[in-house]
Amino acid sequence: MDFEVLINDLFVNLGVGTALFPVTNKSVLSLANDFEDTKWHEEKFVNFVWDNIALTALSVQEREKLAERDFTKLRASAKNLRLTDNPHDIGEGSELAEIVLYGIMHHHYKALPVVPKIFYKQNTQDNAKGADSVHIVLDTANDFSLWFGEAKFYNSIEDARLPKIVKSVGNSLRTDKLKKENAFITGTSELDSLVKDAQLATRIKAALSGEVSMDSIKPRINVPILLLHECSITASASALTPAYRAALVQSHKVRAAAYFKRQIKALARKVNLYDQVKFHIILFPVPNREALIKRFSADAKHLKGL
Repeated sequence: MDFEVLINDLFVNLGVGTALFPVTNKSVLSLANDFEDTKWHEEKFVNFVWDNIALTALSVQEREKLAERDFTKLRASAKNLRLTDNPHDIGEGSELAEIVLYGIMHHHYKALPVVPKIFYKQNTQDNAKGADSVHIVLDTANDFSLWFGEAKFYNSIEDARLPKIVKSVGNSLRTDKLKKENAFITGTSELDSLVKDAQLATRIKAALSGEVSMDSIKPRINVPILLLHECSITASASALTPAYRAALVQSHKVRAAAYFKRQIKALARKVNLYDQVKFHIILFPVPNREALIKRFSADAKHLKGL
């Protein structure tokens, strides 16, 4: 992972939200970028985005075909992006967050991008439908888990912004939505290309069959929720100091507790087998959302030849 991990633990171990229930199915990952010459290391963040864009913007076959042609792969990835001239438009911010989530899933969770969402959009002027990321994680017991991610890029993650995130997570866990995602996984060639064990790939397809009750699949489901967010603590910092780390850790603990409190209230009784689904909140602070979106858009337009 290119970024420093400040928190990587079960929520129940953080000493906040102790009255919440259920919490054993929840975890928190807090990440921080470093600084260079007293400034937040923007170049490192931007490089992470472009180093990982192909995971969601290209199919596995395209990635393999262009493996030795880095610039061509970047241009092909950029052509599948949705671009507008409005930095407040949800498209640019959401796609940027989605790319970051695919990178985190790849590097931190060792996940396979079985549905590259930007690639499979209906067209380049639509936001990706369904979950923002779809991954499978293989474990040492030759078994697997499903990961249906949410990726948000907000200028604030204070309480007023949380209900929209909770609603989005709840919608993604509807049975009809999950069945569509499973059908997508089994209906494309990505799974066969990424899971080298043919017998395991066959077992995964059987487990995700539309004829199998979603109740039996719920224990396999993980929901990573990336909150890429503008942060005043980060904007005012000039180095990755112990004081800065401590301030971020405290802030992210409080925000995680606030989010999970709202999620439990809204979804615990609404989502069947809620306590068997695992939720992972991922917090990543940046100093200036609008500036990053503008740079991302400018870089993408250059690569697209616009």
